[in-house]
Amino acid sequence: MMRMDVKVIPSAGKDEVSEDGKRMTVKVKAPAKGNKANVAVVKLMEKHFGKEVKIVSGLKSRNKIIAIDEEEDE
Repeated sequence: MMRMDVKVIPSAGKDEVSEDGKRMTVKVKAPAKGNKANVAVVKLMEKHFGKEVKIVSGLKSRNKIIAIDEEEDE
């Protein structure tokens, strides 16, 4: 699994992923309350990468570490 630092901006106007060098910024419309932003981040990142994504650190923080599954589908 590849790990990546991600900065999350909840309650944004739209869902989007952007990169500025080594860190990604993920904006999601979902609020931070009730884990909704985390769920939205995982779904958006899975769509972006086309692979399974998990949050491995920072569940209650805007700064998160995600793991991206690098195994190829057979």
